[in-house]
Amino acid sequence: MIDVWPVVALSLQVSLVATLAALPLAVAAAFALARGRFVGRALLNGLVHLPLILPPVVTGYVLLLLFGRRGPVGGWLAELGVVFAFDWTGAALAAAVMAFPLMVRAVRLSVDAVDPRLEGAARNLGAGRTATFAFVTLPLVVPGLLAAVVLGFAKALGEFGATITFVSNIPGETQTLPLAIYTALQVPGGEAMAGRLAAISIAISLVALLVSEALSQRAARWVAGR
Repeated sequence: MIDVWPVVALSLQVSLVATLAALPLAVAAAFALARGRFVGRALLNGLVHLPLILPPVVTGYVLLLLFGRRGPVGGWLAELGVVFAFDWTGAALAAAVMAFPLMVRAVRLSVDAVDPRLEGAARNLGAGRTATFAFVTLPLVVPGLLAAVVLGFAKALGEFGATITFVSNIPGETQTLPLAIYTALQVPGGEAMAGRLAAISIAISLVALLVSEALSQRAARWVAGR
C-alpha cells in the first residue's frame, strides 16, 4: 500500500527545490547564450541542451558516477556531510538537471525579445550596466522567468528515468509521484491507486499552470505600466 500524501509532499518538495536551485544557473546560461560572444559558446549550448537529447536513464547514470559516494564529486561532498545518491536531495538534483534545458530556453527566448535599443537608451541616460539590467532588462524578461519556473516545476514533478536510476525508488525517501505510479502498476490490482496518483499529478500541474497564467498577466500589466 502506498501512503499517498507523503508521496505528494515529497514530490512538491523535490520539484520546488529543483526549480529554485536551477533557476539562477538557467538565467545566467540564458543571458550568456543570448548576449555572449565568446569561444566555446556552441559547446556551452550543446551541454545545456544535452539532457534533452540523452535518454534520462543515461543522465541518471552519469549523475550516479559523478555524485555517488565513490564519485569524484559525491565522495568529496560526502566528507562534508552532503549526500545525493539514494536520498531526496539526489532526486531534486536529477529533476533540476532534467528541467534545466527547458528553463534556459524559456528565459533565452524572453531575453532575445528584449529590444536592445531600450537598454541603449538607458545607458545613454547615464545608467550603468547593473542599473540597466535591474531596471530595464530584468523587468522585461519577467514573463520568461515565470515560464521557466512553471516549465521547470512541471518537468521536475514528472521526472522518472534519471531519478530512479540515480536515487532508486525508496518509499519515504526518494519515491516521488511518477515512481509511486510505476510501483502501483507493478502490483496486481494497483490500477486504482495509480489512477488516484495520476489524478493528483494532473491537478497539481493544472494549479501550477493557472497560477503561472495569473502571475504572467499581472507581470505584463506591471511592465506595461512602467
